[in-house]
Amino acid sequence: MSRVGKQPVTVPTGVKVTLNGQHVAARGPKGQLALEVRDPITVNWDGEPGKTLVVKRPTDQKEHRALHGLTRALVANIVQGVSEGFSKTLEIVGVGYRAEAKGKGLQLRLGFSHNIDFPAPAGITLETPNPTTIVVSGADKQQVGHTAAVIRSFRPPEPYKGKGVRYQGEHVRRKAGKTAGK
Repeated sequence: MSRVGKQPVTVPTGVKVTLNGQHVAARGPKGQLALEVRDPITVNWDGEPGKTLVVKRPTDQKEHRALHGLTRALVANIVQGVSEGFSKTLEIVGVGYRAEAKGKGLQLRLGFSHNIDFPAPAGITLETPNPTTIVVSGADKQQVGHTAAVIRSFRPPEPYKGKGVRYQGEHVRRKAGKTAGK
């Protein structure tokens, strides 16, 4: 049995989950999300509705085992997303590199001849607590991660001086530069 798939998903107070066949929808203080579950996998209430969800698979085939854990993780992510939300923090390293909030988006200065204006996607909030830190937050875990990856891709950290946009706590492996001499 899948170690991830067999764990029940606890629904916190303030979150309403509706099951309609293969459609799972969750509504909470951070918004609403929905998921369409693949056909052989089922999602049901464990005992009393509104408390815990259980994901079940019909057989022990390899595909069903893989979908079992995946579906349970996706259901847990939408429940956590609408109740607490997700966030990723990015750090900007480099002289003159900075970010500032402009309306619902960001204006990034990353050493190019022009500033980069990045509009916030729907459902995502972008904050800049200081000029070298960006906080990407929202209810959808995949969208938060994708948005953070897009911002990082404007100037990924380079290996010689470590300048660029990196995730908080990311270790950049440094290379030795050229040495003068013969």
